Amino acid sequence: MYIGIFDLFKIGIGPSSSHTVGPMRAARRFLIELGDADFARVARVEVELFGSLAHTGRGHGTDFAILLGLMGEVPDSVDTAGIADVVANIRDRRELNLLGRKVVAFDEAKDLPFNFKDVLPVHSNGMAFRAFAADGSLIGEREMYSVGGGFVVDAEEAFVGTPRGEEAAVPYPFETMEALLALGRETGKPLTDMLAANEYSLHGEAHTREFVARVEAVMHECIRLGLETDGILPGGLAVKRRAKALGERLSGGAGMAGQDTMNWVSTFAIAVNEQNAAGARVVTAPTNGAAGIVPAVLEYYRRFCNGDDAGVMRYFLAAAAVGSLCKRNASISGAEVGCQGEVGSAAAMAAAGLAAALNASNEQIENAAEIALEHHFGMTCDPIGGLVQVPCIERNAMGAVKAINACSLSMLGDGTHLVSLDQAIETMRRTGADMQSKYKETALGGLAITVSMPASIAQVEC
Repeated sequence: MYIGIFDLFKIGIGPSSSHTVGPMRAARRFLIELGDADFARVARVEVELFGSLAHTGRGHGTDFAILLGLMGEVPDSVDTAGIADVVANIRDRRELNLLGRKVVAFDEAKDLPFNFKDVLPVHSNGMAFRAFAADGSLIGEREMYSVGGGFVVDAEEAFVGTPRGEEAAVPYPFETMEALLALGRETGKPLTDMLAANEYSLHGEAHTREFVARVEAVMHECIRLGLETDGILPGGLAVKRRAKALGERLSGGAGMAGQDTMNWVSTFAIAVNEQNAAGARVVTAPTNGAAGIVPAVLEYYRRFCNGDDAGVMRYFLAAAAVGSLCKRNASISGAEVGCQGEVGSAAAMAAAGLAAALNASNEQIENAAEIALEHHFGMTCDPIGGLVQVPCIERNAMGAVKAINACSLSMLGDGTHLVSLDQAIETMRRTGADMQSKYKETALGGLAITVSMPASIAQVEC
């Protein structure tokens, strides 16, 4: 199945694509796909969370997401400002309005259990949905998995990434970067021209351009709001928001010039990820934990490179192609391969996107992505308290700067290099397979256990 711009960039909410966006979509999908006749008989629903969803679900808002999804909400349109009140009302009344159509009793302790002991077979981010009739009989059950980036599959779909459907043909199909580069050599076309043709064949040119403009607008607004908001991030770690103060300090100095350029890039990334940690509107790119990198580098292109709309389109096309290869041939899930799959993939996407926006050659674009990915190998996912705050926010700043450096290095050369992007992606896959589970978004290793947490957010396992 072709994975493109519409798949890699999802407008949603924080703090996590795999633990918030995915579970919300999965819960809604389960009820919708029961069918009207079975849905009419539902008197109780139960959702059991396994693996990483259990271990870090509280800090990632998985419980909120499941409740909202069962109500029929979707990540790209849910009112982020009203979530806390909606959830508080559910817990106070002990009832849930399924899909906005049917009110049932809901006992969260019984109906939303966190299973810390077991892991479902397909992926660490597993959920088991069950629907019961009034007499207690089982109407339907289904295991579903949030496999990173907001993608949701069931056991049969196993990593396809979308609901079942016919495979859509594109004019320039590829499953590796080498295949895409070969198409470029055969046709004499720039990589981004071929990728644009693929998107237009699936979605139409006008719709594709409208989507890219909307995604860029949401990214820009996320940066703006992050630069305007201060205070303490929710969750109990008492992490102070820094983007506003950083922006004010930079604006009072050299401003948008000189040696402060990379400081601005870091600040843009921090602004986005502080918004994400606060549960605000963000763009999954390719995940929420790494959501600040692509917007920060895009903002760099607009502000410091005199970027134009044509370059922005090339940026998103190349970034999506690299992200699709990371997802297809390795993983973008921190629960599967560690943070190298999130921040590493995002940095590779941003590096390729910037190179494409700056009219680099096909080979230079590929080299930029490879350089950025290679220098994230082995990065663990060890969020303190299961919150997407420390070390996640600063990692986005580092990833954005690395992406720009990778682009610069590639464009200083002619695209000739030793390690290919395909080899780097395969290395990331193997490294993730070798990584112990305690370093893969379970909050059971690394910084998550080295740094003491306030007792108020310590996870209680059962």
